[in-house]
Amino acid sequence: MAAKIITVWQEGMAFDAEVDGHHVVMDASREAGGQDLGARPKPLLMVALSGCSGMDVVSILAKMQVKGYRFRMELDADSTTEHPKTYHTIRMDFVFEGDNLPVDKVRKAVSLSVERYCGVNAMLSKAANIIHRIFINGTEVT
Repeated sequence: MAAKIITVWQEGMAFDAEVDGHHVVMDASREAGGQDLGARPKPLLMVALSGCSGMDVVSILAKMQVKGYRFRMELDADSTTEHPKTYHTIRMDFVFEGDNLPVDKVRKAVSLSVERYCGVNAMLSKAANIIHRIFINGTEVT
């Protein structure tokens, strides 16, 4: 499956990217010469990572017939100090809430996503250490 993105400069440091018929606005902070009209490009990598894994996880859990849960991902990253500044470590927490969640199925769904299915994780893990953790009802599961 080929991907095509069209990114058009708007003004200043602002760009509009068309992705599958949807628009993503990117801009720099005011301190960096932008007008803060949109997200910064580098954090959008983490958005892509969380979206990719999140879609995998909910799809896999649906196939396992796991229902009645709430789910979010919390990501943060550390950058190198020298240019080009890249993420060297990304922490990705998979946070689930719900009654009687099957720990083994949740663990399996996350594992399949990060080790087999999520192409964004596969690409970014070549450049950064990605640390995955799972929490169910506030408790980390190993």
